[in-house]
Amino acid sequence: MHDLAKGIAHFQQDVFPAKQELFAHLATHHTPQTLFIGCSDARVVPELITGCEPGELFVIRTAGNLVPAHALGADGVAASIEYAVAVLGVRDIVVCGHSGCGAMTALAHGQDLSGAPAVADWLRLADAAVARTATPGDVPALVRQNVLAQLASLATHPSVARALAEQRVTLRGWVFDIATGGVEELQVTGAAAALAA
Repeated sequence: MHDLAKGIAHFQQDVFPAKQELFAHLATHHTPQTLFIGCSDARVVPELITGCEPGELFVIRTAGNLVPAHALGADGVAASIEYAVAVLGVRDIVVCGHSGCGAMTALAHGQDLSGAPAVADWLRLADAAVARTATPGDVPALVRQNVLAQLASLATHPSVARALAEQRVTLRGWVFDIATGGVEELQVTGAAAALAA
């Protein structure tokens, strides 16, 4: 296992001094331009994939990069989306799926999740993607459909719907391939327009 204490020491001794000016600025400024919604999978590191510095991405990570539709009540994902869009004024929102996603693999193969009931309940947020995937068991197709379904769910949030209607934000759908490092951008332009309506 990676020694976290050694990692912190390396950060404090080597990384932080080289970026001290950046962190001094970030101590009083928080102006990310992009909300990145990705999977909790440890192999998918948004800042590494995009080459972003600290402060450039506002990141939400959930199992399967799932976004619950807007509903009343306390919801950490909804609160983070609203804060990024309504308060921070992000200009882009990326929903990023990835190859080898455990959540999508479980759904595509109909794995028994009775031993993980919270996971099973959470993955129901991907039911629309499963229904739209033409070939059962096709994980890559399900990953793509899931990104599009989560963009649709994202557009149900009032702050996002308002920003889309006012053309203050752009929605993007990506699929990251772990083995090659490639990022496929899905065609969401027409979908985004429909979602904003």
